[in-house]
Amino acid sequence: MKYYSTNHQAADASLQEAVVKGLASDKGLFMPYVIKQLPQSFYDNIENLSFQEIAYQVADAFFGEDVPAETLKQIVYDTLSFDAPAVKVKENIYSLELFHGPTLAFKDVGGRFMARLLGYFIKKEGQKQVNVLVATSGDTGSAVANGFLGVEGIHVYVLYPKGKVSEIQEKQFTTLGQNITALEVDGTFDDCQALVKNAFMDAELNAHMKLTSANSINVARFLPQAFYYFYAYAQLKKAGKADNLVVCVPSGNFGNITAGLFGKHMGLPIKRFIAANNRNDIFYQYLQSGEYNPRPSVATIANAMDVGDPSNFARVLALYENSHEAICAEISGATYTDEQIRETVKAAYQETGYLLDPHGACGYRALEEGLQEGETGVFLETAHPAKFLETVEGIIGDKVEIPAKLQAFMKGTKQSIPMTKDFESFKAYLLKE
Repeated sequence: MKYYSTNHQAADASLQEAVVKGLASDKGLFMPYVIKQLPQSFYDNIENLSFQEIAYQVADAFFGEDVPAETLKQIVYDTLSFDAPAVKVKENIYSLELFHGPTLAFKDVGGRFMARLLGYFIKKEGQKQVNVLVATSGDTGSAVANGFLGVEGIHVYVLYPKGKVSEIQEKQFTTLGQNITALEVDGTFDDCQALVKNAFMDAELNAHMKLTSANSINVARFLPQAFYYFYAYAQLKKAGKADNLVVCVPSGNFGNITAGLFGKHMGLPIKRFIAANNRNDIFYQYLQSGEYNPRPSVATIANAMDVGDPSNFARVLALYENSHEAICAEISGATYTDEQIRETVKAAYQETGYLLDPHGACGYRALEEGLQEGETGVFLETAHPAKFLETVEGIIGDKVEIPAKLQAFMKGTKQSIPMTKDFESFKAYLLKE
């Protein structure tokens, strides 16, 4: 399958080129020319299939033309060694728990899948080493770092904003060593993302080393996240709750909701989407005005959503042919302050016993406020609350049990390299590598 750039100034690319390059030469994001519809028989029987069986059929529609069936099946089954249960929180509102993977965050699927697919292409191409640059506002870094840990022929550089990720998140990618290097940038997530994008555009740097990205700008990172939406539908269908399904996605860089929109374009029967923002509400403002005005991100307690210029907005525009009206017909928005997020975590815990993390709280509240008669809502609970331990414990006034997986990370020793947000300093560092 061929991929085009959202900026329409670069040559078309194969899947292999799109995955290995990450970003098009014109700074655009790669998009497939065709989004295949899955047959009605798949949806008729979806509730009887396992997570892995569902994911393989979705992956085959995306990648089957370019990856041998047995290889693709192995990649999918290796990626999905965990579940994503839909848990009833209150009447007609379900939490899709995406935090049962190795780093307890939804990005484990994309990180693990991309590591395996990129490894396959590197071996096929005979590449000696590929260097992965990834900017993180919290969970991307840990998911990618752990997904690629020990993968031969790949070195990962994780760029993260100093003092703006939780301690547990930081420990998940700064304690690994081996082929993982953490760069602590004195700036915001947007500064980190700008460093990554500028690196791809620098001819001298690209002549020196083979670069790709594992942010959701890479098709191999964001597309596998579509698996979750199909599995959510299957579970709700089994429970007799799949009619008039509304999915609410806590949204930062918009890779996750874009994957869900791809699912809808493949025929997945989701009635509509809600994009829940924190104070970084650029998309929400776009929905109201039709104008996209990125601005510097502000720090919030839902830090993984602290994005002031979401990259994947370009893909949303491409999916809907730049039509504000078409986007608004299928996606609504919500935006919440830190105080509202705290209120929601506390109220949900007291009323239902369900413990939300700050990001999931945005999704839950948007459903509570926006669900209509006869609709069933699913919000994506994107990370385990223990990853935001001090914040969540401070809100609920109670202890949060730390899963064994997180406790193991906390025992490690932080290893990071300080970095300014100046591109020339970053470039000089990489040229020495």
